[in-house]
This record gives sequence, C-alpha cells and structure tokens, in this order.
Amino acid sequence: MKLLMTKNLFRSILIINVLTVLLPIFFLFNSALRETNDFARNPLVLARHPYWQNFSDVWADGNFAVYLKNSIIVTGGSLLLILLFSIGAGFVLGRYTFKGQNLIIGFILTGMLIPAKLAILPLFIQLKWMHLLNSHIGLILVYTAGALPAAIFIMSGFFRALPLDLDNAARIDGASEGQLLRKVLVPLVKPGLAIIAIYSAIPIWNDFFLPLVFLQDPSKKTIMQGLTAFFGEYQSQWGALFAGLTMAALPLIVLYLLLSEQFIKGLTAGAVKG
Repeated sequence: MKLLMTKNLFRSILIINVLTVLLPIFFLFNSALRETNDFARNPLVLARHPYWQNFSDVWADGNFAVYLKNSIIVTGGSLLLILLFSIGAGFVLGRYTFKGQNLIIGFILTGMLIPAKLAILPLFIQLKWMHLLNSHIGLILVYTAGALPAAIFIMSGFFRALPLDLDNAARIDGASEGQLLRKVLVPLVKPGLAIIAIYSAIPIWNDFFLPLVFLQDPSKKTIMQGLTAFFGEYQSQWGALFAGLTMAALPLIVLYLLLSEQFIKGLTAGAVKG
C-alpha cells in the first residue's frame, strides 16, 4: 500500500513538472497566433482565429534570416571551440597524473565563480585593444572563455571514469596518444559532449547582454537583439514578437532532439553501476 502511494506521489510530481514546462511553451505558441490588439485585450485567451501572418511579418520585415544566420555563426563557432578545448584539457586532466594537476584544476574551477558580466569593462577594453569589437569572432572568444571551466570539469570527469585498460590496450596495439583520444576515448564520452553542447548552447543562443555591448553593426546582431525591433516607445507588436520568439526557440529544440539520447545517457551515467 505504501509503495503504491509512493508511486502515485512521484507520478503526480512528474505530471505537475511536465505541465510546468509545457504551459509556457503553449502560451508562447498561442500568443504567436494572435493579433497584437487581440492579445492586448486579454493575453490569456486562446487563439480562435490563428493569425499566421505574424510569422511571415517577422521573417520579411524583421530581418529574421540575417539575425538567425548571425546567431548560428556565434553559437556554432563557440560550441566548436568549447568542445575542442574541453576534449583536449579533459583528456589531459582526466587520464594523466602529474605535479601541479590539482592546482590547474582549481584554477580552472575558479572561472566558474566569475560571471562574464562582472568583467564586462575589462573584456570591452581587451577586445578593443585586439580590434575585435563589433566582431563575431570577439563574441565567440568571450563565450568560449566563459563556458570552458564548466566544460573542462565535465569532460575530465567523463575521461576519468573510463578504465585505464583501454589506454594500455591501445598503446600495445601501436596507437599514438592522438589516435587513442580520437578513435578510442572520444566515442565513449559522447554523452558528456552532448551535455556540454546543450548546457553551453542555450545561454549563448538566448544571451542579449553581451551582443548588446560588443556588437554595434545592425547587420551583425543576433536574434535576441533583433527581436527588440518589435518593441516601441508607445506600442509593441506582441504577435510578431511572440512569433519571433517561437521561431528562435526551434533551433534549440532541434538540437536537443538530435542529442537527447546521448544527453540522457550522460545524465544517468553511473546511476546503474553495481
């Protein structure tokens, strides 16, 4: 009886959690299908007559294609560097033991304690000195530096959990350290890479503050900057704004669906060890 009550309790908690996640998504999509005046009268009413023109207005009048391309460049470039550097550093810190290792790990972890917004003025000065202001490359480097500490911490843990016999067997077969990493270890840490990709992509894609500071050219703005065009001093185009937010969320949803299997494996790694 107690077991049944416990199961029902956990089932109820999961149902509440699912509704908590899905209701904002439903509200977002429903609002995207309403005209601005209709939304202003009552934001919580269902869209009885879907107004699909909001999506075409965003794409045509809001330069959405340009902002989408810029966000893909910034997020994709950042993820590429984050994954490459975290694999290299995680491999060294997770598979080798050397003097000063703990000091290096501690230094890397301190990067998780300092948010990029706290160092915005030094970053601005440094990018200006490097002639990387108003550049996607400068923004990519800032995002990469901010996400690397957590990414290295995650990857070193995944590399450390693999048996050392794999390394010895590969070396006996004549594999170099590079071949050991590429052909043996990296395929086994794909769940960790999926976690890093999703964990890093979401805040980079949704960020508004750093692009606002470092990008002044309208043609280089990201999606979150571009959507501010639908905010006015006296009136806001709510239907178009929610349509833009819906379209902006789709790439992240696609990314999660592509990596969901590996992501779940990464989250549950070690849970069934016995």
